Amino acid sequence: MNRCQVAALLMSAAALSLSTGGAMAQQSGDMKGMAGMHMDAQAAPSGSATGKLGDLDISGGYVRAMLPGQPVGGGYITIHNGGKADDKLTSVTSSAAGKVELHEMKMDGEIMKMREIKGGIAIPAGTTVTLSPNTMHMMFKQVKTPFKKGGSVPVMLMFEKAGMVDLDLPVVSAKGN
Repeated sequence: MNRCQVAALLMSAAALSLSTGGAMAQQSGDMKGMAGMHMDAQAAPSGSATGKLGDLDISGGYVRAMLPGQPVGGGYITIHNGGKADDKLTSVTSSAAGKVELHEMKMDGEIMKMREIKGGIAIPAGTTVTLSPNTMHMMFKQVKTPFKKGGSVPVMLMFEKAGMVDLDLPVVSAKGN
């Protein structure tokens, strides 16, 4: 992958993680000057989607508005497993997108890398798993209409043991508030 391709990938990741606070991860000198490349994971905005499915408490659900020309959207949620058995978020679907993937972002030295999490995300018994900016998140692809602040995005979360739950995730600003 050449430098231009890496820069394009980082710019797409930045569009999903615009924020105004301090750094969560070490940033390279090249990235510090790029707009939107601050790496903080902030708390879910007020009015976030919540739900309950068996022993799973779901909270903090939202998506960010998409910037002009942005080809993908990012979604975030917190899942607490109050039960005694492990579960797994196996997939997410949405009528607002042709495909929703579970993704993970990690710093590898000075390079932010994003990859699909194949096989789902484990939700161990008694723990809380948070999908938030710059970490694990939902990646909406083939978006039918760009997400606009004030709207909502329907999702269906599928869990290995608990089953499925429908939520409407509010669309907040591209900055996440």
